[in-house]
Amino acid sequence: MEKLKKSCTWMSLALLVCCSVPAHAILTETKLAPTRIIWMSDSTGTQIKHPEILLEDFIGQVSTADPKNVVMKTTDEKQASILLDFGKEINGGLKIYSGMAQSNKPVALRVRLGESVTEAMSDPNEPGNPQNSKNEHSLRDFVTHSPWLGSVRCGDSGFRFARIDLLDKDVDFLLRYVEAVQVQDNAPMIGSFECSDPRLTDIWNTGARTVQLCLQDYLWDGIKRDRLVWLGDTHPEVMATNVVFGENDVVNRSLDFGVQDAPLPRWMNGFSAYSLWWLISQHDLMLHHGNKDYYDKNRDYILGLVKQVDSFVDKDGKESLDGVRFLDWPTSEKPEVINSGLHSLIVMTMNAMDNLGAMAGDNELQSVAKNCLKRVKKVKVGDCGNSQAAALIVLAAQDKKADEAAKVILANGPDGFSTFYGYYMLEALAKAGYHKEAQDLMSKYWGAMLDLGATSFWEDLTYSQVADAGRIDEFVPEGKRDIHADGGAYCYVGLRLSLCHGWASGPTPWLTKYALGIYPAEAGSKTVIVDPKPGNLTWARGTYPTPYGPVKVDWRKGADGKIKCVVEAPAEVKVINKAK
Repeated sequence: MEKLKKSCTWMSLALLVCCSVPAHAILTETKLAPTRIIWMSDSTGTQIKHPEILLEDFIGQVSTADPKNVVMKTTDEKQASILLDFGKEINGGLKIYSGMAQSNKPVALRVRLGESVTEAMSDPNEPGNPQNSKNEHSLRDFVTHSPWLGSVRCGDSGFRFARIDLLDKDVDFLLRYVEAVQVQDNAPMIGSFECSDPRLTDIWNTGARTVQLCLQDYLWDGIKRDRLVWLGDTHPEVMATNVVFGENDVVNRSLDFGVQDAPLPRWMNGFSAYSLWWLISQHDLMLHHGNKDYYDKNRDYILGLVKQVDSFVDKDGKESLDGVRFLDWPTSEKPEVINSGLHSLIVMTMNAMDNLGAMAGDNELQSVAKNCLKRVKKVKVGDCGNSQAAALIVLAAQDKKADEAAKVILANGPDGFSTFYGYYMLEALAKAGYHKEAQDLMSKYWGAMLDLGATSFWEDLTYSQVADAGRIDEFVPEGKRDIHADGGAYCYVGLRLSLCHGWASGPTPWLTKYALGIYPAEAGSKTVIVDPKPGNLTWARGTYPTPYGPVKVDWRKGADGKIKCVVEAPAEVKVINKAK
């Protein structure tokens, strides 16, 4: 009986622990075959025999009766190596299968994963490491051992390419197969988008896939490097998730992480602006999904943070936010731009909090926000000739005319874009009525990544470097720029640059809101507005997630220039169709 009591006690403790741990994402695994062999160290067939077997179908089980194997052999003179392409960026690792060799000893392999061909071929141990290849946040260069007549799982990173080197010498390694094991959230894509411009359709889908890859246990900024929750960077990611998946537990859990990680008076991630973006994300979640229980859970923190922000605005409306004063990396050395941007962000935040208070029935939150707005709106800031500052001024709805700010953005063109704040530049152009121009810039800037072989959007792209750049899915030809190894700046120099970064997914919510033309007008998407802005397009169709089911929009422009728009919506959703 005593043993039974002790057993029950341990079971109770185990249940208590299990029940106290927050639910995590349901992550699914998908096995992907290599699509091509890009390179081998031996082209004569003496050190690597029968490589074509890796491109044939494989049932996923080694067998004593299976004679098919790639035979690899490393000598003192030459190491046997092979580079594989899995066709698209994934989060996950490799599974390596080996056959029945004469020796049953494990065989040592070096595995290098890469988001580009250059990265998979790089060596972080090279003196000086000129390409800035790293093993940070996730291991992409490591040694593993393959068993005799079996398989080994290895690696956990973001990659598309894998190089395998046989380290043991003078052994015949029988490599039966290599597959990538993709790990990602299994939430279905409810939102969709298709239009008359295939390039913009591809951009929407690539943005959706980028944020999907980043939806892991938490909403990561990147899947190779920065497997972290950056609470400012999450805002474009939250907006993309809203229009692709609807409400998602990974998003809610990631925003909750900010509360746990930064108890007041700390700023999230140490950046005051990131706490502001977190508040704006709370507003956008309520508008799209209307989850009052989620708001109530975080209400005290939200109100406390709003009061904290308010305390940094003096009676004349001047802000003095402390912590790290930061917008994005391209403006990080421009204090006058940061000053302007932070002021606009406070206005944006307090406008959002006023509206959030109204949606949630929280009079105290509204009162604090309105009081701060009265003061902060007394100060008028300039754009400093900078696209980021100009965009935030427009989004804050300050006195500066949107058309003037749009001209600043358009004057800089794609050269002034960043993959993070580019979303807000597109939003500002839309507010000013420049939908065609926004589509053109999107096509040039995000489309350039697709032209260079991207299957997910990058942490950064300097557009002026695109013209003479080689593709990431090839060896860079002589005379061409290596856009991965030779580019980047700040914390993302060279190969440290992430080629799957959630903050770059902004075109997806933008295209849903303006090109498809649907956005929420009431908490929980109980009322949605359909108002397409065609720009260059002649038709678009797609779906938008609501808590009651998807809304379907299908519009076409007639020969007379008028738009005919058909909308199907759940009975619980009121539709204001401005494009009948």
